[in-house]
Amino acid sequence: MENKRKAYLGWNDSPLCPESFELSPVGGYDQLFSSDLQRCISTAKILFPDFSPFPLKELREMNFGKWEGKTYEDLKGEQLYQQWLSDPEKYSPPEGESFQQFTKRAKNGWRKITSEILSQNIQRCAIVTHGGIIRFLLSEFAPEQKPFWFWQIKHDIGFELIFTRESLRGGKRCTLLQEVPLTASGLG
Repeated sequence: MENKRKAYLGWNDSPLCPESFELSPVGGYDQLFSSDLQRCISTAKILFPDFSPFPLKELREMNFGKWEGKTYEDLKGEQLYQQWLSDPEKYSPPEGESFQQFTKRAKNGWRKITSEILSQNIQRCAIVTHGGIIRFLLSEFAPEQKPFWFWQIKHDIGFELIFTRESLRGGKRCTLLQEVPLTASGLG
């Protein structure tokens, strides 16, 4: 519900919007990884009803500290917030994560996932996580290098990254990226 207000959720949890229950179950995967926050676990159960998610704390959204639950309108008058908006790699939310801490954690989560994929010979897996983590993964592994803020993450679209085992093992970019509609109509 907080997504509708465009609030910074971070590590807070919020009930799913009614539209979330219109997501279509998805099949054809061998493993499911998810953020350990309940909003992702709940979404994972809607999308993948036959799987129990493998929860990873590293897949959480950025910790926005004292800004969690607040919106742009709530924060626009704060100088630190305006500085953070103009340079999020230099400034951090009060009592929250820096961009460097966030990306380090995301990299550790990705290492855990790739280790599991390679050691268990998983052919196809899904990850249910948050916009910031998705942006990070796309900026690091999409076939074409694009900056973190380039990527627009919608709630009714997933991304499928297809790797060769060698490129996955070597931490290289994927060979194919495609959007996957998550609603029955495919129209959002």
